[in-house]
Amino acid sequence: MKRNQLKIYATAALFAIGLSSCTDLEIEETDSLITDGFQGLDPESGVNSVYGEVTNTLTDQAATYALNEVTTDALLVPTRGADWGDNGRWRKLHQHEWGFEEIDIINPFAQWTRIQLRASQVLDDRSAPSPQDIGDASFLRAYAMWMTLDLFGQVPFRDTQAPSSELPTVLSGAEAVDFILTDLDAAIANLPTVAAGAGEPLRRASKAAARFLRAKVLLNRHIYENQLTGGGGSPASADMAEVIALVDAIEADGFGLDDSKGYFELFEASEDTETIWWTESSTGNRIFNGLHYNSTGLGGGGWNGFSTLAEYYDLFEGDANSNRFDVNRNPLDGQEERRGGVPPQGITFTSVDGTSDNGGFEDGSNVGLGFLIGQQYALDGTPLTDRQGNPLQFSREFVDGDGNPNLINNSERTGIRVQKYQARFNGGFTNHSIQFRWADALLMKAEAMLRSGTDPTAMVNELRTLRGATPLGSVTEQDLLDERGRELFAEGWRRNDMIRFGQYLRAWEFKGAEANNAARNLFPIPLPQLLANPNLQQNPGY
Repeated sequence: MKRNQLKIYATAALFAIGLSSCTDLEIEETDSLITDGFQGLDPESGVNSVYGEVTNTLTDQAATYALNEVTTDALLVPTRGADWGDNGRWRKLHQHEWGFEEIDIINPFAQWTRIQLRASQVLDDRSAPSPQDIGDASFLRAYAMWMTLDLFGQVPFRDTQAPSSELPTVLSGAEAVDFILTDLDAAIANLPTVAAGAGEPLRRASKAAARFLRAKVLLNRHIYENQLTGGGGSPASADMAEVIALVDAIEADGFGLDDSKGYFELFEASEDTETIWWTESSTGNRIFNGLHYNSTGLGGGGWNGFSTLAEYYDLFEGDANSNRFDVNRNPLDGQEERRGGVPPQGITFTSVDGTSDNGGFEDGSNVGLGFLIGQQYALDGTPLTDRQGNPLQFSREFVDGDGNPNLINNSERTGIRVQKYQARFNGGFTNHSIQFRWADALLMKAEAMLRSGTDPTAMVNELRTLRGATPLGSVTEQDLLDERGRELFAEGWRRNDMIRFGQYLRAWEFKGAEANNAARNLFPIPLPQLLANPNLQQNPGY
């Protein structure tokens, strides 16, 4: 093996070695992203570049998104004939049977550490960043390091002023949390206050976004500080008090529940008081990965993969076997607003921004909202069929050709489909993906209150009433987890929530032998990273 110069840090060259087998792990000499000749970079261009990398990373339906959603009870991807087989890639995630060579584990580690390093370059004194640049780069570095800590429990960190030959240090536990919180303090100090409903300016971080992320870290601090030692820990009262104060500060900037918009309108590219931070990530993946090939002609049709478990769908109020709208999008099956519905036809074309005319209907408007179950319809109301001519009726079950529960050999119709963003707007490929929302902040405050011995029922019921759900008589931890599942479905928070509430390891449909395996609370450190940086240690249980 050639002598490893140990100048490797989350570069594409690491992954070019190709993990074709577990024995072919020779690393070639390469240069680090930080060289001995680094003298700074243009900070404004650097910030733009980091935002662009974050945007691209959050667009993907695989990698980070799959780790946070497909590994939970919220999403799974069955194999339908030869479609979505991918050597068991998606099934292994849902069943917690991943190994060391999964691309969905390798890529996020590289992506977030690369983003972190680029942000550090902006913050280097030699780049002469302005206060605004410091605010943006501090937020982005904190966000990238938090993602790495949350997924892997260890965060490699390279000092940009150290020699290239020096290995990145590794932060974990309290040390990693403190570093991230310090960056967020710098972000809050240097970022501008941006009022709710500002639209375009919220594409970049603001004080509210930095406070939101700080609250998220504090809410999970006891998890992060104990995740490598196997202990769960308990939240500190001071942390819960600060979460409440941070959310109150976000509210003081004008953010709050928007009673002028319906739930699904919040995910359109329009102004509202609930969006705290959005990115220009395309929403197309979120729409088309679950739709049937014949659901719409937009974008070349759906991809017929991602679906949800019946047990997740059953968290919502309404008929267990039917989720319909009438022609005016009013619910017919007693469902709360967030569960959405399947319309009997499309919407008459009215020239609404972002829509296109297809035979007098808004193209794509026959696709329902929320959770799609039962018969699906074309724009003109004709019942749709699958490619074999069977009625296109999405079912609760995942069964094979013999009618047995299975994640392989499914038909084109099994599984309830999920639609948070609407296909009718620009074919679904609108570059407006919401990352931080007020409802999440409100539920974080409610959770901090509950963990501090204060009753948050009134606050939770304010949200439920606006969403057309029956008020609760009281609120337990289970109620809060369920409410977060209803409010934040398909937004990338389910794994984080389930771990914090102690339910990520439990059994759910199709998870078998790996249920209750505590090692699965973290993903393994990719093997190339271990070879490149001996300061990293493989996570317990792998």
